[in-house]
Amino acid sequence: MQIRTGDTFDPRVIALLDHHVTAARAQTAPGSAHALDLSGLRAPDVAFWTGWDGEVLVAVGALKSLSAAHGEVKSMHTLQTTRRRGFGGEMLRHIITQARARGMGRLSLETGSWDYFKPAHALYRAHGFVLCGPFEGYAEDSNSLFLTLDLTGG
Repeated sequence: MQIRTGDTFDPRVIALLDHHVTAARAQTAPGSAHALDLSGLRAPDVAFWTGWDGEVLVAVGALKSLSAAHGEVKSMHTLQTTRRRGFGGEMLRHIITQARARGMGRLSLETGSWDYFKPAHALYRAHGFVLCGPFEGYAEDSNSLFLTLDLTGG
């Protein structure tokens, strides 16, 4: 997979992100969905990447800077037809590497707690993320799962 800086004006990117936001919101209780839309991904504190298998867009992911020392994984999504081929893990490793390169000591995320999100839970845990409490303005919510990764240990 080739990872590139994301172009939020590319119609292929827009289509995959629209699917991601629509699917996530359909699988989450009202008021508990926190996926970034296009305007959120265009914010100056967000770095956004796309993953390509040839000319096929297969993955997206973003890193939101919460502070100089703390980042948040946002908008992780892999094209349904290309799942279980390692693209999600590759994108997540890229985000982790970028967070470390920016000097962040902690990387956190919020994802849904429902069965639909179990593959994401497994991916994050396989990369060392552990449960934590709400962070940076999130509230305790039974529909959300909060995970964090200490980037200072290696």
